Formats: sequence, structure tokens, C-alpha cells
Amino acid sequence: MTTAQAGTGRTATITTSIPARLDRLPWSRWHWSIVIGLGTVWILDGLEVTLVGNIASRLAEPGSGLPITSGEVTGLAAALYVAGACLGALFWGRLTDIWGRKKLFMITLGVYLGATALTAVAFDTWWFFLFRFLTGFGIGGEYAAINSAIDELIPAQYRGRVDLAINGSYWLGAVGGALLSVVALNTSIFPANVGWRLTFALGAVLALVILLVRRHVPESPRWLLIHGRDEEAERLVSSIEERIAAERGEPLPRAEGEMTIRQRKRTTFTEIGRAVFARYRKRSTLGFALFIGQAFLYNAITFGFGAILTRFFDVPSGHTGYYFAVIALGNFLGPLLLGKLFDTVGRRVMISGTYLLSGLLLFGTAWLFDQGSLSATTLTACWCAVLFFASAGASSAYLTVSEIFPMETRAMSIAFFYAIGTAAGGISGPLLFAELTNTGVVGDTVLAFQIGAGLMCAAGIVVAFLAVNAERRSLEDIAAPLSVTDPEGKTAST
Repeated sequence: MTTAQAGTGRTATITTSIPARLDRLPWSRWHWSIVIGLGTVWILDGLEVTLVGNIASRLAEPGSGLPITSGEVTGLAAALYVAGACLGALFWGRLTDIWGRKKLFMITLGVYLGATALTAVAFDTWWFFLFRFLTGFGIGGEYAAINSAIDELIPAQYRGRVDLAINGSYWLGAVGGALLSVVALNTSIFPANVGWRLTFALGAVLALVILLVRRHVPESPRWLLIHGRDEEAERLVSSIEERIAAERGEPLPRAEGEMTIRQRKRTTFTEIGRAVFARYRKRSTLGFALFIGQAFLYNAITFGFGAILTRFFDVPSGHTGYYFAVIALGNFLGPLLLGKLFDTVGRRVMISGTYLLSGLLLFGTAWLFDQGSLSATTLTACWCAVLFFASAGASSAYLTVSEIFPMETRAMSIAFFYAIGTAAGGISGPLLFAELTNTGVVGDTVLAFQIGAGLMCAAGIVVAFLAVNAERRSLEDIAAPLSVTDPEGKTAST
């Protein structure tokens, strides 16, 4: 139910039960359509990053069509991709809170599609670098728009596992990218200057398919409420309820709880800053710790794993995809199998546990690598174990920052923490890691492993103290919208 009181100017004060109605919905085919429409983009991101890491050696070989070195691909190009993602997250994140979730997750996917297609026709290094940056610029906007939409459309009791599974689907793309690189780098099938171009072209084709599917994903009713479109939100939620009730063949349970909000057109940077850095200082510290830890580990290793295999274990460049497919599968299984525990055991135990376990296992891997006890196969097995837990932890970072801040700041908060954390770990990580692995000195690579492990463990300790117990709670209960008012119509301050 939504009721409105007379407002002044362009705003009104309304009392609504729409958030409670969304949270009490049982799982349905409609929710699966949301998962498919929004979650598939991470498959593209995984495909992109993995392909670039695995084709680095081939791009550096004579006849590739580009005058580029392996270090430039895994270092500078990787850093530019991440820098584009950071800037894109901030740019598109702000617009997501102003223009809405749906408009932005359509636009940003379009940017990704165009930039990937143009990467496929790169004729010089500057062109390759430019469109790697712009590809990241589109993907960065996807993080803010999609994670906002997912959390606002999925019922509270399923939010943790669904968010983790969707973010973890990145690694399905990584599996595909790893195996695709094996075919693309096979010069008996494609010439050296053609195969890698076809992989980027395929990414653009897949993005076009997802764009068509995504047209049917609705705008977030929560966003519509805040921005004065309560009648549209009411129609949307009513249609969803009717569809799910018809599917189940019985009436839906009664929704409990209402809130009163004063609608607004936009939220100022001052309000966002006050909420993030004053009202929720501890939560901000938590967000920084989670993103810096996982960003360094993942961006450094994802971009550099193929180079480690070729340099230290003499694995042919065309075969690194097989090894990466194995660790990518471990990455996907982590969020998929552990996700339910984030909703049952709880956020604090599971997030801190996955970060600490992955860090400790990586320290062990570094020690074995230093001792010369590992082969390409056993190193891959170690990384598979590390990333099984690290992937669940990394996915929970996106879940955490998307649910612990107010509705009006959600997309910008995701964008901000992603950008700052990823800039700290995701730009410096590939540059530092490429430098360390290119020396060919075992001790340098061990050091890179240890830095990543230390940051993951440090983040796990921070989580143990600062985590928010958000499991099975509504978003409005975890962090009241800035627009919520008390019964007398005064905007709430806490």
C-alpha cells in the first residue's frame, strides 16, 4: 500500500509498504529472470580479464599484429583496464543514483560492447591501450548499477547467496575465456594475428545478446519510490505479486511493515559524504579493507598467472588456458557452495573466515613456491584452494557495501569503495606483480604472493571487529534511507 500526503514543490511525503512486500516474496521464476538478466555481465568481465591474461604471451610474439610486450599486456594494459573501471564506477555510479538503475545498466553495457569490438581491430599499441581503458570504463559502471538493482529486487532472506552467486559468475566467464584462449592461440586453426581478435569480437557479440535480454529487467521499485514515481512503483510491484501468486496457485503472505519517506529528485554530494564518512565511519573502514585486500590479490594474480606458468614452469603460451580454467572453476564453486552460509551462519563469521583462510593458504603456497616444491599442476591446485575461499570473500565485498549504506547513496557507495579499493590494489597490483614476475627471480614472485596474502588476512581481522550483521534483514533496517521521516514528517537523522 502506498499513500501520499500533500507535498511542497516537487516532493511529497508518502507512506509505503513496498520494500516489505518485495522482501516477503517467495523465490520464483521472476527472480530467476532478474538473475539471468543482470548476472550474465560478470561472465563477460571474467571472459575479458582472463583472455587478456592468457593471450599476453601470444600478443608479444612476432606476427601478432601489435608491437607490444607481454609485460605491457599484463602490466600497463591491465592497469589501464582497471583505471577505466575505477573512473567508470564513479562516473556512472553517480548517474545511477540520479537516473535510475535500469537506464544505467543498459548504457554501461553498450559502452562495454563498443569498446570491446574496437579492441578487436587494434592496429597499434596506443589503440589497444585506449580501448582497454574504455572497456573497463563500461564495466566499472556495471558494478554500481547492477549490484544496486540486485539488492533492491531480491528478497532479504536470499540476498546474500544470490549476490555472491551472481558476482561469482565472473568465473564462469573466466573458464570460458581460458578454454577459448586455447583455441584462439592455436595457430593451426587461426593465424597469430587473427585468433586473439576473434576472442574480443565474441565478447562484443555476447554483450549484444545480454543487452537484448536485459531490456525486460524492471527499474528498482525502491528507487522509483524515492524519486517521486510511487504510482509506477505500485503498479510494478502489484504486477510482480500477481505473477508470483498465479505461479504458486495461492495468495502471498501478508507483508509486515511500512515506512514514511519524503521524496526527492537527487541526493547531494554533501549528504552522501555525511552519510558515508560521518554517520557510518566504521562501515566505511570495513568497505575499504574488503576492497583493497581482494583487489590486490585478484587483479595481480588474474592478470599474471599465465606469465608465471610460462616463465617458471615452461608451460607453452597456448596451454596456459587449461590451468586457468581449473582455478576459475574453483573460484566459481566458492560463492556457489558457500553462499547460503552467508545468509544462515551470518556475514561476520563467513566474510572474516573466507578472507583469513584464503590469506593463510596463500602464505602456505608462497612458502612451497619458494622451496621449489611446486609444479605447474600443484601450483594450480594450491591456487584453486586459495581462490575457493577468496572468491566467496571477494564477492561478499560487493554485497557488503551495497547493503550497509542508505538507499540514496547505494550506487555511489558501491562505486566509491570499488574505485578507491581497486585503485589501491587493482592498479598497483598488476604493475607491481608484472614487474616482480618478469625478473624471473623466485623470491620476487614469492614477495608478491605474500603481499596479497597479508592484505587478505588484515581485511579478515577488520571484518571480525566491524562487520554488520545484515543477514536476512531488509535494506531499510540495515541502513534507513536518508528520506525516511518520523510520523511528524521530520527527516530521520539516524
